[in-house]
Amino acid sequence: MDLDLSPEHVLLRDTVRDFMAREVAPVVDEHERERRFPTVIVQRMGELGWLGIPIPEDEGGAGLDTLAYAIAVEEVGRVWGSLGLILAAHTSLGCGPLHLVGTPEQKERFLVPMASGNVLGGYGLTEPGAGSDAGGTRTTARFEDGPDGGCWVIDGGKRFITNAGQAGTYIVTARTGQNEDGEPEISAFIVPADTPGFSVGRLEEKLGLHASATGELIFEKAKVPAANLLGERGSGFRTFLKILDGGRVSIGALAIGLAQAALDAAVPYAQTRQQFGRPIGTFEGVAFMIADMATEVEAARSMVYRAAWLKDQGRDYSLAAAQAKLFASEVSSRVTNAAIQVHGGYGYVEEYKVERYLRDAKLTEIGEGTSQIQRLVIARRILGLRVS
Repeated sequence: MDLDLSPEHVLLRDTVRDFMAREVAPVVDEHERERRFPTVIVQRMGELGWLGIPIPEDEGGAGLDTLAYAIAVEEVGRVWGSLGLILAAHTSLGCGPLHLVGTPEQKERFLVPMASGNVLGGYGLTEPGAGSDAGGTRTTARFEDGPDGGCWVIDGGKRFITNAGQAGTYIVTARTGQNEDGEPEISAFIVPADTPGFSVGRLEEKLGLHASATGELIFEKAKVPAANLLGERGSGFRTFLKILDGGRVSIGALAIGLAQAALDAAVPYAQTRQQFGRPIGTFEGVAFMIADMATEVEAARSMVYRAAWLKDQGRDYSLAAAQAKLFASEVSSRVTNAAIQVHGGYGYVEEYKVERYLRDAKLTEIGEGTSQIQRLVIARRILGLRVS
């Protein structure tokens, strides 16, 4: 069993790492302070082909694998959590559904511009009353006959949507009826940003990830052509479950990046900060924290990479993805918190970056399913019982 990265993966990692250090790191503080979306940086990443890393070349992407994508998200998140989230939401949630169930025509019209970096993507699933309970979707879509095959009329709203107001194409779920068992029929739709009746509402003021846009989508008789139904009618729920599996890999990778950044800050500080006439890293209390941080980061990375590898092998990876996302996100919170502790009072002030890593890491325990949802998914798979 060879656990070394391939030369191609090492090259990608080093290329992204160099780009982030050289072109991105100098502008992070300004964007975070002003809560400004990094439009120019995102465009630059698109030019480099990094907005479609795991998407096939004939669909506009780079044609690389999931592991390459996870490595890229990790390296981006290691420098800037906001940018890592923008990348993950665009690729996994925006491009992912189109790649998975889009028709050739839909891929050509919508996916190719997104994966090639010309259009940013977003995913509208969460609602004010439907978060973990996605089956509680209240946004509706009704079909209207008309010229050119008719259209779908969408009414409702979405909340906490990443890339809101910045995306050019959104994938949105809505109720289109009721199944025979009485459960809501959920379908997915492609909604261009310039769709009549569609608008972006409030943008959220968040604990962390200040340079990423998180906001509300509003649908007031928003009309999209019948051809914008993504997948079969009623298949939206199954599609989003598959998409979230892949999304968990990317959020796990983002969590690793943030944790690694915190570790990168804590190690030199422990080596150079003097107390009682010697480096604080020589004290067992600090040294053991560093040891635990490094061990957990390495373990989390192995889990995320394994989940990505399983997906690339065409094997069932849903359990591995849930386990990796659960562990990596909680490791990220523990490690970023420990980094502040190592820094003491300095860790609590904005001059040092570790306080931002802690704020950013919290999102990884919430997005793409909370830690509690991950435990539910894992327990159901292992026990074979309907745990609730």
